[in-house]
Amino acid sequence: MARKYSKGAQKEVQKEMRRFKKGTATSGKKKTKVKSREQAIAIALSKARKKGMKAPKKTTKKSR
Repeated sequence: MARKYSKGAQKEVQKEMRRFKKGTATSGKKKTKVKSREQAIAIALSKARKKGMKAPKKTTKKSR
């Protein structure tokens, strides 16, 4: 089953991808440069969650 994201979360990812492609995307308190596409998407979804938009919860590794 496909994951469902709100329109707002999708726009947040779009904005972050633009920043990543320009080379201006940063993360963390030290404002380190984002190096991968996956990292940029994770940052955007995190921002969307903080704003209260509908985005799936982070997946966690389950212990065996």
